[in-house]
Amino acid sequence: MNTFLDLVRSRRSIRRYKPDPVPPEMIALCIDAARYAPTACNRQSWKFIIAQGNVKDRLVDQAFGGIVVPNRWAATAPVIAVIAMDLDTVVHRIGGAVKKIRYHMVDAGIAGEHFVLQATELGLGTCWIGWFNKRAVKRTLDLPAAWDVPAMIAVGFPGEEPEEKKRRDIAEIVNWMPPGT
Repeated sequence: MNTFLDLVRSRRSIRRYKPDPVPPEMIALCIDAARYAPTACNRQSWKFIIAQGNVKDRLVDQAFGGIVVPNRWAATAPVIAVIAMDLDTVVHRIGGAVKKIRYHMVDAGIAGEHFVLQATELGLGTCWIGWFNKRAVKRTLDLPAAWDVPAMIAVGFPGEEPEEKKRRDIAEIVNWMPPGT
């Protein structure tokens, strides 16, 4: 890949993975990229929990059991990266309440996307997962009550060739103010 835009254009949501394990060094590079993400007041209140093997299997069983069946495909990923956020910080508790902004969700999104883009550059496939049983995830991973789990990311070597996704034209998604600039 030659440019950042090439990297962004090549990223796809992968929902079928090869069973090959992901080398820890590759995951470490993804986490390193995530730690450079900007956060509210530079709190960096996230933690990436890398679930593999039996822990990943137990996590998938608990997180996607019951009515959350649509994401059972995640069981094919050798790694599930769980983004956990400490909500017991001033910026998340007080700042979020005053401004009515869930800063931890913004912070998790930016860090997670840094993780995903680094994974793409390394030839790994990823898929954001937002539909899961949060209580079950927190219980399975023994997370404190003051923590939230905004998202998880399936990670592995792609076991499919994803289709090219059509994107809206730039003119459809931008309004220049003042017009004509």
